Amino acid sequence: MKTLTLTTLLLAASASAVHAGKPSLAEPSLCPTRPEIAFVSGGDIWTVPAKGGEAQLLVSNPATESRPMWSPDGTKLAFVSTRTGGGDIYVLTVASGQVKRVTFDDGAEMLDNWSRDGKWLYFHANKSVQLADVYRVSAEGGTPMEVVADQMMTEFHAAPSPDGQSVAFAARGIGYNQWWRHGHSHLDESEIWLWKEGAAAPFTKLVEMGARNEWPMWSADGKSLYYVSDRGGAENLWAWQGGATKPVTKFKDGRVLWASIGYDGKTIVFERDFGIWQCDTKSGQAAQVPITLRGTPSGTGFSRQPLASFGGLALSPDGKKIAVTAHGEIWAAPTKDGGEAIRVTTSPAAESGVVWAPDSKRIAYLSDRSGHSNLYLYDFSTRTEKQLTKADLNDVGPKFSPDGKQIAFVRDRKELRLCTLESGQEQVLASGSITGPISWSGDGQWIAFSPAGEKSFRNISVVPAAGGAAKPLSFLANVSTFDALWSPDGKFLLFSTTQRTENTQIGRVELVPKAPKFREDEFRDLFKEEAKKPEGPKPDAAKPPAAGAKPEVAKPEEKKKTPVEITFEGIRQRLSLLPVGLDAQASAISPDGKWLLVEAEVAGQGNLYLWPLDELAREAPVAKQLTSTPAPKGNPQWASDSKTVWYTEGGRVMSINIDSRQTKPLALTAEMDVDFDNEKVQVFRQAWGVMRDIFYDDKFHGTDWNAVKTRFEPQIEGAQTSDEMRRLISLMLGELNASHSGISAPGRPAPGPVGKLGLRFDRAAYEKNGQLKVSEVITLGPADVMKIKAGDVVAAIDGTAVDGHVNVDDLLRGTVNKRVELKVSNGTETREVVVRPITTAAEGLLRYRQWVEGRRAYVEKVSGGKLGYVHMRDMGDESLRQLYIDLDTENQTKQGVVIDIRNNNGGFVNAYALDVFARRPYLRMEQRGMPQGPARSILGQRALELPTILVTNQFSLSDAEDFTEGYRTLKLGKVVGEPTAGWIIYTGGAQLLDGSLLRTPGTKIFDHEGKVMELNPRPVDIAVTRPVGETYTDKDTQLDTAVRELLSEIKK
Repeated sequence: MKTLTLTTLLLAASASAVHAGKPSLAEPSLCPTRPEIAFVSGGDIWTVPAKGGEAQLLVSNPATESRPMWSPDGTKLAFVSTRTGGGDIYVLTVASGQVKRVTFDDGAEMLDNWSRDGKWLYFHANKSVQLADVYRVSAEGGTPMEVVADQMMTEFHAAPSPDGQSVAFAARGIGYNQWWRHGHSHLDESEIWLWKEGAAAPFTKLVEMGARNEWPMWSADGKSLYYVSDRGGAENLWAWQGGATKPVTKFKDGRVLWASIGYDGKTIVFERDFGIWQCDTKSGQAAQVPITLRGTPSGTGFSRQPLASFGGLALSPDGKKIAVTAHGEIWAAPTKDGGEAIRVTTSPAAESGVVWAPDSKRIAYLSDRSGHSNLYLYDFSTRTEKQLTKADLNDVGPKFSPDGKQIAFVRDRKELRLCTLESGQEQVLASGSITGPISWSGDGQWIAFSPAGEKSFRNISVVPAAGGAAKPLSFLANVSTFDALWSPDGKFLLFSTTQRTENTQIGRVELVPKAPKFREDEFRDLFKEEAKKPEGPKPDAAKPPAAGAKPEVAKPEEKKKTPVEITFEGIRQRLSLLPVGLDAQASAISPDGKWLLVEAEVAGQGNLYLWPLDELAREAPVAKQLTSTPAPKGNPQWASDSKTVWYTEGGRVMSINIDSRQTKPLALTAEMDVDFDNEKVQVFRQAWGVMRDIFYDDKFHGTDWNAVKTRFEPQIEGAQTSDEMRRLISLMLGELNASHSGISAPGRPAPGPVGKLGLRFDRAAYEKNGQLKVSEVITLGPADVMKIKAGDVVAAIDGTAVDGHVNVDDLLRGTVNKRVELKVSNGTETREVVVRPITTAAEGLLRYRQWVEGRRAYVEKVSGGKLGYVHMRDMGDESLRQLYIDLDTENQTKQGVVIDIRNNNGGFVNAYALDVFARRPYLRMEQRGMPQGPARSILGQRALELPTILVTNQFSLSDAEDFTEGYRTLKLGKVVGEPTAGWIIYTGGAQLLDGSLLRTPGTKIFDHEGKVMELNPRPVDIAVTRPVGETYTDKDTQLDTAVRELLSEIKK
């Protein structure tokens, strides 16, 4: 820890940094009883006079504290803290310093507001559904209850009115989740709505779509609302009164975030330009509050950390040493007994991609310490490091030549290069789109790699190491081909190949026409005479060594490398696919050439398998499972004895004997000093650099990416915790205004899961008399299975009576899949019911399926039984399989089917789902005495062959938009509902130095006319906007229109 005295306006230069670190101040709240602002900085909560000045620490904890909000009487402060998990709500009593936990769910809650009487805390959260809903909980403790929870809609930023009769809230869009995104996006557009309990029409729209409209705030008299909007361009404070809206502030650029109004309605405070601002609501004048931090924050600082997770395993050729990576550094250890690892690198940057030289004395690796990934060499004999490449481009995938004199690598994903170690000279061997590992032939004459060709198909090519034209070895129409493996005898080459949603297969290319092998030859070889070895000098003829001379040591005889010959003529016909029968990826061929090491996933578990390569084996080849543990495996490789396989599992280094299948963990330990002040800057620069090199648009959506780095770096240097650093990086990423972006923390120990009963409760009954009266039972949930009904009252859980001050989530912590006893009353009798609670995710899935069945019944009803219905939750494998299930015999017998992809959050199977609806009938088949049927289905192909109509909404995003584009382009039917999200880039991920995961939106998507789809929602043919609150009615206006339109099409 260190004491800070920093001002947001003027800071002294730091001796250890290029820029002076600046504190970031965020999420302010005005105290109603004294001129004081609470705000967040460094993950702690501070207070400062409203006019500015020195801020004092109020709440400090190693966890991250956020969203402070004063109670109406100023005696308490509610806030969110990660001290017990993903984010729970706590209340501080200022006078005593007592902190009380209010929420206990295993998900995250985001605090919105206090009620004006100080009794209730309003918040929004995703509880067992995909989208946020509004809840409230007693400030004294109790069970949170739904306030506004439209299952098809987001509701967030709730603001109860001064009279307590209404709640204003933002609806639609996901601005609550990606508030850090700067710029206009259809998916972030939202409305401001008013909910009035007990009214005949409880939902009233106040502010229209077309902009981000968030953080509604009431005036003191309850006649006006203030809110933040980017309508017209920049974010500003706006006012609503009597149906009219107008801007309050007139900023031309920058952000207005986390606005909060004083209870007297005179002043709004908000976050802007990393500082706290306040605005006079009457004049619209806004100014920054000058703040100096004085105190000792709980920041991360300097620590010595034990390292428990290792990756990037590389086994030396002599089998005596390993090199691994941990926390961005390279470590080495003996394979015999492990022990304390030797730290090889000590740079502040991240190192990776370590490979051993053939002499087992040197390693090559990558480091981004210069701002780009360059190649380095470390010699263990001399303990020296040498930088080999210095380009302002990224080098990846280094591989030593068999003689150890050269290293091949890929630069900028465009060039295959060769570096000669003695001279340092580089040579370009091949150009194009090159990704994936490269591989040397055993004789060092060829290098195999996988360039992209026409239509982005990737195949294996080889290029002479001495220079010359590259030539293809495979010709598959697959977009993913990688991991070329040369056989030890140089006769064939194996590789992995796949399409995205298909099982990976292993291809084999015979490099020369394959000569037959005969088992009979094995017997004949027994009678061949061994070749006589030349006799050496006889002992009595040997001359004695001269006096003082060292005896000569016999040098081991070098094995001659078999020259690799490749006959390119007819090589396309010499490809075969190994019948492994698994979703298998080729990893390595054993040195003796008898086994192929394979990685495969079965039932969600990744394990290692062996595939026999012996062509003279009497039995047909079958994959032999080597490992059988659930943790993921990484970096599998053979020891030189062809009997042992090394790999990593769950961060541990492991070895296994292939005969006995006995595993042996290597006892490896390491620890290092981590200086957060240095590391946070490296993580920031790494994140910025990754986006510089990978972001799909080289114009960065019109953003000056270099200027963004300059603006954010001083703030990063002022960050006190990893969470604050990631918050700032999120804001930096937000400047790109792109989808599929973001940064997340490395895995943390999850809080104990809260068991779910599959019940929803009546809020009025609970808040009035403390009764948990069941309002809904989720089909097939724990309570439904045990015959609990709507109207029943849960009086006790495991012997603890439930009342208005007991939090059910607290009682159900740690009860997933365990026996829980409920006392249930139906008004006439009380009974004991034993249930087995499920996870939040499981309850969410059951609730979703209940909703699907409800929509299906609705379509059945309004169509008069003529139409079927299917819904896809996302575009993942599991949802595709569910689609096949839902297109059941009942749906197949309808006149048409409504396809619903509302709230579908994407994936990658759109083409496969489209095929089901696009295939047209061309044959019918009939076996004597059997029913006639469509040929496609009888022959095993999924095909609906019925008229359809598609329903979309604002939350149909990513691959759901690909599906929509395909549906319209192929003219499969009309699209009804709302335009899609305009949120479509294909993305990947990059792990940063501290373990944070950065999303990498790198692939641009075009529609059939060649127009970029990102930020451009897919239109509809018939626009139908679903009103907020429709879940509470028996209507679905979008399905009504879809049914009506499809029936009219069928009649034509």
